[in-house]
Amino acid sequence: MLRGIDVSSYQSHSYDTDGLHFVFVKATEGRSYVNPKLAAQTKNARDGGCVVGFYHFLWPGNITAQAKYFVAKAPERSGDVLAVDWETTGSGTHASNAEKDRFIREVKKLRPRHKVVLYCNRNFWLNVDTTSYAGDGLWIADYGRAGKPRIQAKWLFHQYTDDPVDKNVGNFSSEAALRDWAGATP
Repeated sequence: MLRGIDVSSYQSHSYDTDGLHFVFVKATEGRSYVNPKLAAQTKNARDGGCVVGFYHFLWPGNITAQAKYFVAKAPERSGDVLAVDWETTGSGTHASNAEKDRFIREVKKLRPRHKVVLYCNRNFWLNVDTTSYAGDGLWIADYGRAGKPRIQAKWLFHQYTDDPVDKNVGNFSSEAALRDWAGATP
């Protein structure tokens, strides 16, 4: 299992990358928010030699506009991974299954050379999702044992704790396998 973290504006721009293979950085949310630490957090991950991913926190509605906003703001480099963060919003709503699926397809259309994955928690995957569409792979949040999410579906990334930061493992045999899957060069 490979080690990684995900960061947003709540974390420092100078987090420790020692021992990490990948970092997901929050890029955008809705159609108006950009992580103010996006550039610095991205530079830190790249300087640490990590595969970098970017995620968009999805709100219901305006799906095409959100996809365009995300790809316009997320840095673009060969081998970067893109993700949609599908969960309950601050107002207690969430994008529908059709909206989640359409967002993934729109991002794949706008950035065809990049892998696009779905991030959601175990409850969403088991009780809200009805399509099982995760683009190029599933990034599942289920706190407990690293690499042992309590789901039957195939997954690529597992967020297993948020203490003290969001820690993840990647289901790849090696860093080279992750880079190959992502289309990254060492």
